[in-house]
Amino acid sequence: MDLLLWILAVILVVAGVLALFRRQILWGVVLIIVGLLVGPGGVSIFT
Repeated sequence: MDLLLWILAVILVVAGVLALFRRQILWGVVLIIVGLLVGPGGVSIFT
């Protein structure tokens, strides 16, 4: 389960960074924050 959360978190953060480069600031910040919350290192919403 931890591996799946890490993969999901990495995908969300990368998508957030790409959104920031496309000038979609709000969407990028939201994706990065959600990615950090979902990751096992953060406050996981699944536990």
